[in-house]
Amino acid sequence: MSWLPSLKTETPEEGYELAIMLSRMAVKKTQPDDAARERMRPEYANDPANLTQVSLVVATNFQTVAAANNHWR
Repeated sequence: MSWLPSLKTETPEEGYELAIMLSRMAVKKTQPDDAARERMRPEYANDPANLTQVSLVVATNFQTVAAANNHWR
């Protein structure tokens, strides 16, 4: 079974949660080594610029999910 069967969600809140999951999965697929991600986490978790960039990635993914859901109209 696919980890992403659909971009369709019932609500915008569910869509936002999906956008976060998409963003996290991109990191996991880009760096599949759990230990490496754990070592890097303190670097980006304490850097305001990196945290802002994370928000931009989630926002981009949310736009994609919203479009797939016809903006929940």
